[in-house]
Amino acid sequence: MPEAAHSPPLDAIDRAIIDHLQGDFPLCAAPYAEAASALGIDENELLTRLQRLLDARVLTRFGPMFQIERMGGAFVLAAMRVPDENWTSVVATVNALPEVAHNYQRESGKGCDFNMWFVLATETTDGIAAALEKIEAATGLPVYPFPKLREYFVEMKLQVRT
Repeated sequence: MPEAAHSPPLDAIDRAIIDHLQGDFPLCAAPYAEAASALGIDENELLTRLQRLLDARVLTRFGPMFQIERMGGAFVLAAMRVPDENWTSVVATVNALPEVAHNYQRESGKGCDFNMWFVLATETTDGIAAALEKIEAATGLPVYPFPKLREYFVEMKLQVRT
């Protein structure tokens, strides 16, 4: 996966944006304007700063989290054992699929030799099997799905270090 570009220094406003927009985003006709007002800036500045933080990969995503199953869709955590010599091509193949929500590398070890982990999200429950088959056909490697057995709500809010 590509390395993040050198991150720009964060000022107090950037830190406030990250701290305050991790939950309770306004649900109204002009949510960015309302969020900006609460931060003491205007909507255009908030949007510009969010885009800069995304472009610099300080933030990797900014948006809502949906309960995809309630909308008829499905998601699953999946893993693969990818040989080092094939890593770059397999990453490109997996990441090219619109069903891949995110993909990351982990060191294998301690009884687990899976080194690629990613989440598949599809509009229908049948879409998961189809996506798994596409990946296996394109890479020649097996994909191991780990479906959710129980749902937990874990709210994690990060603080920006000074």
